[in-house]
Amino acid sequence: MKLSGLVEITRTEPVISDAIADCRSGRVASLDITLTDAARSLFTAALATGADRTLLLVTSTYREAEASSAALSSLLGEDAVAYYPAWETLPHERLSPRSDTVGRRLAVLRRLAGNDELPAPRVVVAPVRSVLQPQVRGLAELRPVRIVSGGDYDIERLARDLVDAAYLRVDLVERRGEFCVRGGLVDVFPPTLEHPVRVDFFGDAVEEIRPFAVADQRSFGDPLPEVVASPCRELLITDDVRTRAAALAATYANEPGNLGELFARIADGHAVDGMEALAPALVDALELLIDVMPADTQVLVSDPERVRTRAHELVATSEEFLAAS
Repeated sequence: MKLSGLVEITRTEPVISDAIADCRSGRVASLDITLTDAARSLFTAALATGADRTLLLVTSTYREAEASSAALSSLLGEDAVAYYPAWETLPHERLSPRSDTVGRRLAVLRRLAGNDELPAPRVVVAPVRSVLQPQVRGLAELRPVRIVSGGDYDIERLARDLVDAAYLRVDLVERRGEFCVRGGLVDVFPPTLEHPVRVDFFGDAVEEIRPFAVADQRSFGDPLPEVVASPCRELLITDDVRTRAAALAATYANEPGNLGELFARIADGHAVDGMEALAPALVDALELLIDVMPADTQVLVSDPERVRTRAHELVATSEEFLAAS
């Protein structure tokens, strides 16, 4: 349901109208506004309406971020709002984030960089955890694997492209980030889709693309014009990454722990669970979300004291994991 009419009513309220004018004029460096929980999304939508710059709304928790995204989408439209989720793991944990989380993050970054068919979002909603977390530089440049119905795509090259995008080749697709090849059929489960899709080839020509159910592996629904398979990891095993991993494997070969083994497996081209924790040693540079936002982005902090407290907790916990690792 779209409730854009409420935004226009909110904009006409004198106090909110003055606050919006102050925000847009730049007369003050920062502005504290006290609003009820229900009115925060209305104010954010009113500020974003007619604005010529992107808004970044920072929340203390992912639950608040998801709720704010849903509320803003009903006020501004789904394409105008983007939710930038945080990893379910801390940077130094030896666990990899879920592929659907990675897919959603990369989709937002591509939109911000202008590398997507959708325009840049007017509002980006992010929990403070995703704002503080360093990420590999240049993620917006990672290109998804795009399969178009009626187009040509060599099956073997498609399989290699999916492997390069961190998809796992299996015998039966059941989870996001998996694919399989059976003759002229390619099943793939992109992380941003609700159901996996089956691509039917005739030679190198894509004849049909349909979703299918994981439970019984049967196709259903209408044919799709295309499918976009986003990368499943934020650290892809490139030639440069493998070279660095090989050097580090030799360095840590005789050290206690399993670092040497992890680096060796990465050097062999295997996507190791938790390898994202090793990213600082394997890539040229890291960056933050704010580094990829437009330079004139306006930042809104929902409940600053809670955000500040949560940020301190995250930093302290991350330092503990770093020391333990």
